[in-house]
Amino acid sequence: MHIVVIGGGVLGTAHALEAIRRGHSVTQLEREPESRGATVRNFGLVWVSGSTGGELAPALRSRQLWADLAKDVPGIGFRAAGSITLLRTEAELAVAREAAQRPDAAERGFTLVDPEQARALNPALRGEFLGGLHCANDAAVESRIALPAIRKHLHASGRYTFLGGAEARAIHSHSGGVSIRDEHGGRHDGDLVIFCPGAALGGLAREVAGDLPLRRVRLQMMQTAPLGEQLTTAIADGDSLRYYPGFAGPALDELRAAQPQSPVAAEHKMQLLCVQRLHGGLTIGDTHEYDEPFNFDVDEAPYQHLAGTMEELLGRVLPPITRRWAGVYSQCLDPDELVHRSEVAPGVWVIAGPGGRGMTLGPVLGEQTADLLGL
Repeated sequence: MHIVVIGGGVLGTAHALEAIRRGHSVTQLEREPESRGATVRNFGLVWVSGSTGGELAPALRSRQLWADLAKDVPGIGFRAAGSITLLRTEAELAVAREAAQRPDAAERGFTLVDPEQARALNPALRGEFLGGLHCANDAAVESRIALPAIRKHLHASGRYTFLGGAEARAIHSHSGGVSIRDEHGGRHDGDLVIFCPGAALGGLAREVAGDLPLRRVRLQMMQTAPLGEQLTTAIADGDSLRYYPGFAGPALDELRAAQPQSPVAAEHKMQLLCVQRLHGGLTIGDTHEYDEPFNFDVDEAPYQHLAGTMEELLGRVLPPITRRWAGVYSQCLDPDELVHRSEVAPGVWVIAGPGGRGMTLGPVLGEQTADLLGL
């Protein structure tokens, strides 16, 4: 088959990759010269640790797919580095202890560690904390360079074409397949269209699919100059226990009742996540804003909170912050679904809304779609 993928983010690229793997040819359209959305404005985390029960197996499968891809495309920067969620109160420690005692703890790679063990795993941690929840199965890829590296790999197949700066404007299903017209008047014919609009839920997405069951989420993040030493795992703080449903349980209920978040963290619905990039700098975030219209500026208070928390965990002053940015992603409103999938016209599928888990789940979502459509 010839498949046209609309959308150059991680979800569209994962679907293009899976189609090429299965022997099809692909034309991929991206409205920007390069993807500029949530795909490149994230941590690059392949995040198994916070997955809910139904999400765990797909997350683990996706991690394996990333690891397999790295053998052919080392440029994605895959690192099986794991993570440590650092716990600074007895209430946070109780949530982590409960998670480490669950039947699926070994599958997740959970181990509860004391401060000395945490520092042995990650010697850069010289701050004060009571312990850590180590997740050996978490990993990371380089979000800003992974997709160009994958596309270069796909080009070598001879069955892949990427067209940047070519926004799709119209989709037409007919007896011979599906035709797409781009903003330059170009026509692209295929047997099947996979439309991954990301957070761009208006325009063509609304025209072909109506109001999708998705919401948009805005976040703020930052990047530091090189740390000057290796951060051997990703880092999370205790606020992340509140955010990820995989930690739900009696201990989390007690944490929420007895230990409110700081005013800044509560106002901006914050957790701390931190990943060291290959160039040595730290990507640190994040916030969550759900009510549109979103602010067009970035607030300083969350950055100060995140920097202060990270300095307390590291026991040192952070390098200068070199970049700050905001991003928007779409999130499926059905809690039982990893992503929204629907056939909106014959041969036209809309797939969107992994909800901040696009980098984690992208490869497995591409695989699931290919299985569903019999590719």
